[in-house]
This record gives sequence, C-alpha cells and structure tokens, in this order.
Amino acid sequence: MNRFVTFAVFSSLLLAACGGSGRGEIAEINNDWTGNEIKIESFEDEKVQGVTCHMAHFDRGVIDRMRKGDWFENPSNGSISCGVTGPVTIGDIAKGKGGETVFKQRQSIIFKKLSVRRVYDSENDTLIYLVFSKQIVDGSAKMSLATVPLHGAEVTWLNQ
Repeated sequence: MNRFVTFAVFSSLLLAACGGSGRGEIAEINNDWTGNEIKIESFEDEKVQGVTCHMAHFDRGVIDRMRKGDWFENPSNGSISCGVTGPVTIGDIAKGKGGETVFKQRQSIIFKKLSVRRVYDSENDTLIYLVFSKQIVDGSAKMSLATVPLHGAEVTWLNQ
C-alpha cells in the first residue's frame, strides 16, 4: 500500500510539471468528456512594458493520459495573440534575427517545451512573437505568430 501511495504522489507531481505555468491563467475550457482542456494564459514581456500576450494551449486530462499511455506529455499545439495594452517602454531587447525567449512552459517532463520568442523587425518597426514547440530530438512545425506594430504608437526606448 505504501508503494501505491508513493507512486500516486510522485505521478501527481510529474503531471503537474507538464501542465500550465499558472502565470496569468485566464481561462480553462473543457474540450471533451475525458478532461482535456484548452487553457488561456496572459503574460507580459518583461523587457517590453505595455505589451500583453495571450496564449492558448492544450492540456491533456488524466483519462486521456491513461487511455493513450503517454502520461507525461502534452501536445505541441499553441496559439498566441499580442497587443499594446498601455504606453510602450522597450528595454534592452535582442535585435538580431534569432530574437530572444520571453516565455517557456514544460509540455513533458524533460524533452518538450512550449516557447515564445520575441523578434524585432526594425525595417517595419514591429515586434513579432512566435510560439512553437521546442523538442530535444524531433522539432515540431506547429507554431503561431503575433505581430505588434509600433509605428504611430507612443514608444519609449531605453538603452537605445
């Protein structure tokens, strides 16, 4: 009996590590009878004040995990939308083609993360936010893109 309790506690902790980050959770929408949910979270870019992103991602329920036998992994799907929610103040951001990571969330215990990168398009004065699945072995082509045009907006650049 002690082994079962230990296993149950350990499994619960591992499943929690594969779920949402809890940062700015806005909604949980039931997707089907097995407990699968679509979660919507909001987050602010730490280096760009006045821009808020909303991201939707899939969180598998316990019944679906048992049925498919893949306990410790969520799908790679994610969608993102970002917009200006106040005066924009841009700090020291990466301006190269690779941009920089602004959000990460585990989708499995070790091998998969849902990641958001910000890239600055200087030619069009636009911030681009890309959500994608980052996997150690086999990358995923599932992605979503949001753009925040800065042209005409009240923008303050720090450290320019």
